[in-house]
Amino acid sequence: MEYRQLGASGLRISALSMGTMTFGGSGAYKSVGHTDVAGAKRQIAMCLDAGVNLIDTANVYSTGESEEILGKALAGRRDHVLISSKVGQRMGDGPNDVGQSREHILAQVEGSLRRLNTDHLDIYHVHERDGLTPMEETLETLDSLVRSGKVRYLGVSNNSGWQVMKALAVADAHGYQRYVSNQVYYSLEARDAEYEQVPVSIDQGLGVMVWSPLAGGLLSGKFRRGQQADDSRHLTEWSEPPVRDREKLYDTIEVILDIASAHGASPAQISIAYLLAKPGVTSVVIGARKDEQFADNLGAVDVHLGTEDMDRLDKVSAPDLIYPHWHQPMQVRDRLSTADLALHRPAR
Repeated sequence: MEYRQLGASGLRISALSMGTMTFGGSGAYKSVGHTDVAGAKRQIAMCLDAGVNLIDTANVYSTGESEEILGKALAGRRDHVLISSKVGQRMGDGPNDVGQSREHILAQVEGSLRRLNTDHLDIYHVHERDGLTPMEETLETLDSLVRSGKVRYLGVSNNSGWQVMKALAVADAHGYQRYVSNQVYYSLEARDAEYEQVPVSIDQGLGVMVWSPLAGGLLSGKFRRGQQADDSRHLTEWSEPPVRDREKLYDTIEVILDIASAHGASPAQISIAYLLAKPGVTSVVIGARKDEQFADNLGAVDVHLGTEDMDRLDKVSAPDLIYPHWHQPMQVRDRLSTADLALHRPAR
């Protein structure tokens, strides 16, 4: 296993992290997976054997059940791993059961610590944008958690580039702890994160953690033009992430399959290996309903794609250049920074 520095922090995390959205499977997450304590123990053992040192969860996953299962499955092994959790999505019907207010954050961090049976979280991500709570209130509260020892590092997830930049500016202005992690959706099915989230992360020293690298299973190799996997959660009411261009997806899958055949690897491994080779990416969060799928995903660290492979995948999956991204390379092509090149790679 390769270990990478998480942004501008001193924390080193494994290139693959373990995701736990499949733990529990109740409420809105019933279509995602139903991993119980026994299954969680098996998958955690697989991760530890492979060198994975970070497990990612969230309070909202099955409304706390994922954290409870993880806490039980880690009994006696808590010191062997880092734990990341999140706060911000709705946890109840009350007016203060959602968001990034001081009230909500302090209530939820105590709930997460209790369910996980731990005295601290190694990384605590704000899970969504809260445009109603003053940024100063959110960041002062998070800063107090770091200073108290209940949280070691802070992260952000599912925020736009300007929202991340505003939070960092507020933190700097007040001397609060900065985010060191940015958890984003990023895959060969949708590379939207290259517009803003990846560049701001590179520029500002945030390590990118990727969620749903297989686009909810769409890049696993089970989907082909004219056919669809019978056990896909995209056949249910679960539609995250959305597919906007089905033909482009199938074109991308065909290239993935061709490269996978050449490497003697699975399509899932190629899809994950591609992300591990992208600028700014620190860790890819993997999770699966079945142990054999999980074992296959872990094997992605042994797949190394060459320049030709990366160029082919870059070209077939390239996102449209929205303004001002189409204008800048036309006029100032020789003035692009390393952060800019996360989107404007030579293969374009």
